[in-house]
Amino acid sequence: MNNIINFVVENIQGNPRIDYYLSKNYKNLSRTKIKNLILNKFLKINGQVVNSPSKKINLGDKIYLKIIEENKVTLKPYDYNLDIIFEDKDVLVLNKQSGISIHPGAGNYDKTVVNALIKYCNKNLSDVGEKYRPGIVHRIDKDTSGLIIIAKNNISHLKLSEQFKNHTIDRVYLALVWGKIRPRSGRIENFIKRSVKNRQLMEVSLTKGKKAITNYKTIEVFESDKSPTFSLVECKLETGRTHQIRVHLSNKGNHIVGDKHYKKKFKKITNVDEELFKILNTLNRQFLHAASIRFTHPVSNKRLFFESKLPNDLEKLLKNLRNT
Repeated sequence: MNNIINFVVENIQGNPRIDYYLSKNYKNLSRTKIKNLILNKFLKINGQVVNSPSKKINLGDKIYLKIIEENKVTLKPYDYNLDIIFEDKDVLVLNKQSGISIHPGAGNYDKTVVNALIKYCNKNLSDVGEKYRPGIVHRIDKDTSGLIIIAKNNISHLKLSEQFKNHTIDRVYLALVWGKIRPRSGRIENFIKRSVKNRQLMEVSLTKGKKAITNYKTIEVFESDKSPTFSLVECKLETGRTHQIRVHLSNKGNHIVGDKHYKKKFKKITNVDEELFKILNTLNRQFLHAASIRFTHPVSNKRLFFESKLPNDLEKLLKNLRNT
C-alpha cells in the first residue's frame, strides 16, 4: 500500500535536514526508511524532486513524500550454478560471475548470490549481519567478477569481519582503464562520500566521507595505431569502500573500460581495429575482476590464498589488444 505525506513546513527553528525533520514528526517512519525513500526520488520539495536526505528545509516549504511499502523479502532459494573454489564447515570462497547481485535489493529480491546460497547451503549461513544478507561478510559490485568469502556460521563471520576491519585480508583486483595512469604506480588516499548529484553513486572528497586507500601499479600498457591507449592495472585494497576502485581510477581520469556509471564522454573513435571496436561495444560490464584474496581461516588460523583467472570476455579483450 502506498501513502502520501503532504504538508507545508510550519514552526521550525533554523534549517533542519529533511530526513531529521520527517523522522521527528512521523514516528512510524524510521530515519533509514525515510533516507531510502528520498534516495529513490519519492520526495518533492516545492514541486521539485529531491534525492538528498541532507537537504535543508525552510519555513513555508511544501513537502510531498510518497511512502512505498517494501516488498517482504522471503529469501527464496535460487537455482543458480555457484562457482565454488573452496568450502569447509566454516567458510566458502566463491568465484562470482558478473551480472549477478550479491544480495536482495530494490528491483531484485530473489535472483542473487544470497538466494543461490540459500538453496545450496540449506540456510547454513551466518546471521549476525544484516537481515537479508546471511553469510555476506563483504561484497563486490553486480558487474564485477571474482572472489568473495562467505561465512557459514556466526563465529566465522565475526572473525572475518575483524580481519576486514584490521585490513589483514589482502585483496587484489585487475582493471583495464583508458589511457596511461600517472604515475605508473602509487597510492591513492582520500575520502569517498555519496555523490551530491546522484546519491546512488560515490565521489572523492578532500574533507568528508570515509577514508579510502587503494595501492595500484601498471601491469601492461597497450598502444597501437589501430586502437586508443589502454592500461592493465593491478589494484590492492587497504579499505573496502563502496565503488572504491571505480571512483579512485575515475577521479584520476583513467576510467575503467565498460563502466556504465563512472565513465568519461569520449569523442567518436576512428581508425580502430574492427574486431576491437566490436568487442568494446559488446562488453556488457566493467573490466574489473577480483583476482586474488588472502585471509586467515577463522577457525584453523591457517593463512589461505586463492586466485581467479580472468573471465573469457575480459581475456578476449586483452588478447585482441595484444595482437592489435
